[in-house]
Amino acid sequence: MDIEIIECGSSKIAKLSSEAVINSVQSATDLMGNADYQGASKIIVSEASLGPLFFDLKTGIAGEILQKASNYHKQLAIVGEFEKYNSNALKAFIIECNRGNHIFFMPDLESAINKLI
Repeated sequence: MDIEIIECGSSKIAKLSSEAVINSVQSATDLMGNADYQGASKIIVSEASLGPLFFDLKTGIAGEILQKASNYHKQLAIVGEFEKYNSNALKAFIIECNRGNHIFFMPDLESAINKLI
């Protein structure tokens, strides 16, 4: 998986290439392992890399991937425009994630970096 390491002070953030696709829990786990190998405990992924099934909470994919991030002690920022999804459950899910300390849904790369550092 193609990742770029962004260094901010003592923090290393792995940013997944916007062309890369996470289409399974295994590919998300591979990303976390790759980030860990490069010394990054924080990860930024674009909405486009996750695909529409991630944002359909009924599939369970989002829950599984975010649980892996939590299990591997990774902070994860997902960057995109989430207003287009017409799901009250997803909106509530995003609000709850953003209240926590590990998973964030951010509108742009700069906000994601600032949230992670």
